[in-house]
Amino acid sequence: MPFVADSARSTPLRVLVYSSDADTRHQVISGLGTHPHPELPAFEYLEVATAAVVIAQLDAGGIDLAILDGEAAPAGGLGIAKQLKDEIHPCPPLLVLTGRADDAWLTSWSRAEAAISHPIDPIRLTETVAGLLRSRSDA
Repeated sequence: MPFVADSARSTPLRVLVYSSDADTRHQVISGLGTHPHPELPAFEYLEVATAAVVIAQLDAGGIDLAILDGEAAPAGGLGIAKQLKDEIHPCPPLLVLTGRADDAWLTSWSRAEAAISHPIDPIRLTETVAGLLRSRSDA
């Protein structure tokens, strides 16, 4: 069954992008763009460079999806994902960026819903994000 966007939702989806590397944040945001899928509302981004701000923002609510860089330092996105799943209820879908495809198994440990590896492929990123947001609205 195809995803049908909630036409009553005129506000953009809020997407948090965490990485200690500004270039990685830029790659994610430019890879997705402001309206990555015709069945989804536009995206509004919140760029975050520290773990403390990630936790504060998700604790405050209003985030529809979080994309966390597993290679960020000093706090990696995989550990943050696990902490968020333990502490934030309800926790929005989490996508982690891993250093290599072979690290995708860490997704199950972190309890993130999905992972993609560096280098970031904009097509795969968009497909994964759209799938996560469709699943969320179907639930």
